[in-house]
Amino acid sequence: MKVLLVNGSAHAKGCTYTALEEVAGALEQNGVETEIIQVGSQPIAGCIGCGACIGSGKCFRDDGVNEFVEKAKEVDGFVFGSPVHYAAASGALTSFLDRAFYGKGAIFQGKPGACVVSCRRGGAASAFDQLNKYFTISCMPIVSSQYWNMVHGNTPEEVRQDLEGMQTMRTLGNNMAWLLKCIEAGRKEGCTFPEREPAVKTNFIRS
Repeated sequence: MKVLLVNGSAHAKGCTYTALEEVAGALEQNGVETEIIQVGSQPIAGCIGCGACIGSGKCFRDDGVNEFVEKAKEVDGFVFGSPVHYAAASGALTSFLDRAFYGKGAIFQGKPGACVVSCRRGGAASAFDQLNKYFTISCMPIVSSQYWNMVHGNTPEEVRQDLEGMQTMRTLGNNMAWLLKCIEAGRKEGCTFPEREPAVKTNFIRS
């Protein structure tokens, strides 16, 4: 089993990474392989809804999003981390996820997902809510912890002093490992993900 963790911060080893590293450590202790990738410091263009990726499986913008999607096909779970910018997830991670999830629900369905957010002081709850919506529209089980998945601090050292936040990250990792093992055990007993009905699209405005 493997979980892919995505650092949506431009700082490779900053506060968000510190939180993700704590989650990864708990997963590893439970025998789950992890990989942390960083969105990076370069600009990431948003999705333009052209639909090209639906046919080809790849975004016409050949960047880290395509690399992530290929990795996503092979892993069992996801944790997305973001700093809080103006009470929301970072613009880079938002653009990244818009393109990664658009038209690719089959890659993510049935795979547990979680998000963690890092802030100096406020805005974490709204950013946390924003990120969870990617899971709820993609048939993904959401992994919870003992509190909302947030840490506080302005530096990695301050984040490590947020003892409740760090414990929340470890609990999240333990809970995700447990759910992954439950899914694997169920699959061995013939309990597979439900067959999806053909999608029904209903517009609110009709002629």
